[in-house]
Parts: sequence; structure tokens; C-alpha cells
Amino acid sequence: MNRKAQAIVLFLLGGAVLRAGSTDLYLRYVKAGLRPLLLASGVVLMAAAVATVWYERRTRPTGEEVREGRDGRGGGEGGHAHREPRVSWLLVLPLFALILVAPPALGSYTAMHTGTALQRPWGFPTLPAGDPLPLNVADYAGRAVYDHGRSLEHRRVRITGFVALDGHGAPYLVRMALNCCAADAQPVKIGLTGRVPAVLEPDTWLQVVGTYTRKRTRDPVGGGAIPYLEVSRSRPVPAPRDPYDESWNG
Repeated sequence: MNRKAQAIVLFLLGGAVLRAGSTDLYLRYVKAGLRPLLLASGVVLMAAAVATVWYERRTRPTGEEVREGRDGRGGGEGGHAHREPRVSWLLVLPLFALILVAPPALGSYTAMHTGTALQRPWGFPTLPAGDPLPLNVADYAGRAVYDHGRSLEHRRVRITGFVALDGHGAPYLVRMALNCCAADAQPVKIGLTGRVPAVLEPDTWLQVVGTYTRKRTRDPVGGGAIPYLEVSRSRPVPAPRDPYDESWNG
């Protein structure tokens, strides 16, 4: 592709990045704290595209521009340079896909083919009052496994996540833990027991209320510990604005 075509692709890329960063679409790709850098990157890409076109028009002789526009060929030796292959414009298709299509967040398929990413917390701060107590998946799982449920005894908790089913149909409540971007997202899983709905669809977002149980299992992928929650009630809920959980790594 010639420089003008490269500038067009660069401008479209910057526009796509700006669009994603100015809406909640960027949360499908990177963690929330990276939004300012994403917006700045979009501005830089678009500015670079404009500067490329300006520099190209300023440095290229006027007669060469007219000749190239007339015969559709580049300005090689003797005017015999060949036209760039049109297939190179296929590079633009992923950009239009980013602009026009909002990809779904990683869900149950990724969760059940990836080992749990549960990590030992730095500590276990005293839980606030509340009944039921709102907790995220990683906080409950960390306390259940590494604190052996001591801080969860005699407490009802409320947790939200999406449903994933293993090969035997056993249900798990999952959130994808995020370090930087969706490419490094890993699941944290909680097994569900007790009054679990008879019919559950994978990727359905569910809010459950329940209590700690000593029951746990090993993740078939990687062998990590998966704690269980004794469910007393549950209800489907809309997907959250930010589908990824960043709390596990601060």
C-alpha cells in the first residue's frame, strides 16, 4: 500500500480506538484503568495519519500527483511501477469489524477450558456488616480456600457471576480475572450446591445468596482448588457494565 493508503488505514484504526475508548466497548478488551491511555493512543494514531498525508502532499511534486491520479500507477522509475495489490485493502476489514461489531466478553467456554486463577490473598480484612454480605467471586473463593472459611462462618453472602457447566453438567459461578487485557483473562470459579435452579444456561448471569460450605473440588484443568457455596436462593441478573473482575489483583 502507498503512503496515502497507509494513512487512511492508520486514521481508521485511530478512530476505532477512540470509539471503543469513548464507550463501554473498551471494557471488552482492557481493564477500566487503561481508558485514558486508550484515548490518547487513538488521538496519536489519527494525528500521525493526518501528518503523513500532509507530508506526502508537501514533498511530492505536483506533476507526479497528476500523473499518478491519471494512470493509477506509482512514481517509480520511468513511471513503470506496478499498482499495489488490491488484496492489501483487506487489512481494513478488521477495523470495520471493531467499529461495527461489539464482541462478547469471554464466557463459559473459555472458563471451562482454563484452570482456575485463584491466588492466595495478601490478607483477610475484617468483613463489614451486612446480611447478605456482598462479595465478589475471587474474595469468597480466596477466603474459602486459604482462610478455610473462618471469616465466612455464620455469614450469608451474595455473589454475582456467570454460569458455566462442566462436562457432567455440574454448575459453577465464574468471573474472569483480569491483569491487563482480555488476552490474559483467567477464570475464578465457585461450585454451586444446595438450592440450585434445575435448569441453567451457560453464560447466564446469576446472583446467588448462600453460606460457606467445606465442600471443594479440584479443577480438572490445572488441579487448582474450587470451593463451593451452599445456595439458598438465586435469580438471573443482567450482565454488569464491566464483565471482568479486577479486584483479585488490586
